[in-house]
Amino acid sequence: MRNYLLNLMVLFSAAFAFGQAGHIMQGVGSVNMSMGGAATAQPIDISGALQWNPASISVFDGTELRFDVGLFFSSPELSATVPEVDGTGQPTGRFFSGSTPDDRGMSPLPALAVVWGEADSKHTFGVSAFGISGFGVTFPEETRTPQLVDDTFIYNPITAPQSQRGFGRIESEYILLQVGFTYAYEITDQLSIGVQPNLNFATLELLPNPTATPGPSGYPGTDKATAVGIGGQVGLFYDSGSGFKAGLAYKSTQAFGDFELENTYLDESSNTNEFKINYPAIYSLGLGYSLGNVDLALDYRIVDYENTAGFKESGWTIVNGQPTGSVAGFGWDNISIISAGIQFKGIDKLPIRVGYTYSSNPINNDLAFFSIPATAIIKNAFQFGLTYEVNDRLQLNTTYHHGDSGGATRGPVLDPSQVLNFPPNGAIPGTEVSYDMTTDMVMFGFSYKWLNSGGNQ
Repeated sequence: MRNYLLNLMVLFSAAFAFGQAGHIMQGVGSVNMSMGGAATAQPIDISGALQWNPASISVFDGTELRFDVGLFFSSPELSATVPEVDGTGQPTGRFFSGSTPDDRGMSPLPALAVVWGEADSKHTFGVSAFGISGFGVTFPEETRTPQLVDDTFIYNPITAPQSQRGFGRIESEYILLQVGFTYAYEITDQLSIGVQPNLNFATLELLPNPTATPGPSGYPGTDKATAVGIGGQVGLFYDSGSGFKAGLAYKSTQAFGDFELENTYLDESSNTNEFKINYPAIYSLGLGYSLGNVDLALDYRIVDYENTAGFKESGWTIVNGQPTGSVAGFGWDNISIISAGIQFKGIDKLPIRVGYTYSSNPINNDLAFFSIPATAIIKNAFQFGLTYEVNDRLQLNTTYHHGDSGGATRGPVLDPSQVLNFPPNGAIPGTEVSYDMTTDMVMFGFSYKWLNSGGNQ
């Protein structure tokens, strides 16, 4: 097999299996998720308000606690095609081509939020702890014996063992927990402003580690590394009092320290390297309208990957004019997200919601190879949810989500040793990698309200 597979000294980057828009969560909690993530101008629940527009928590009186947990399932699939070569490195006219499904299984997704304020006060406060990005993928090592069918060997060269110039088992896990402290002030009866400093905690584990320089035995695996980051958010919220609402929010880049990755190679040698990846700035604009038993919400967001460490860089790391074989960055483009939702409250004690989310793809086809494990690029997402109002204080919520990538992301195999022959990134003619996926999630949650002295919630 060593003589038949193209020499693939390649890159694989961290995966974010539940990131729906690049690695951005489309919504937080059962209610906000069921509205497609739209909440910048329609604060139906405290979790969505805290996530997307801190000014909008001013509409909530008394004290409310909300907790949700989602059970997330994904079905990413990684495919690759490379030419067979003879002992001299010349193509034979035949190919190795195969697909590998993910076997990671279920992942949990938590969300915890508290908001408190008095009905006669201009001040409202909130605290939140959200998993806003995370999880990973697991593509098992290729174990099939290649079977020749019409000049093509059915075999995935990307997940072939490293001894055969593949990468073997590909596994990655990234988790980002954001803790926010929110304050909103009512400037007038119609206009509020809000601020939210954030403290972020992230973990990263990679097999193989593409941010390290490969050794004679290939790329290493890493132990789990951690990083801490800080950032903030500011927003404005306008409620006309006659149904129309508008919101504007800016979430700054969440700046992290470097991940310090401790690497172990297949030959038991070890070293360390550092890699920085920040969470991108997000600009949100929202409109809302409420009339009788109907609430409408529409959000538009821009995610600024192009100015974010870990995403703005692209290609291979170059030292003294030579590529090292390690990744410089994802090379992602900015994306646009449209979120829309409708809530109907005409059924006693049983509000129902339907939501839709559209996201553009941040991955340039020429650089698709750098994001192979980051398969959670969901173009279209559909949600349905409902709430059961047990009483004035307690609500039970549930949501179902389904998403798809709207077709495969494709690009050529990139080889750092071929940068001089095929600039700028060593794209090998006749090769292709592709990945697509669907996602499904069931989320459950509850909210409990303590009524204030005036009896308002």
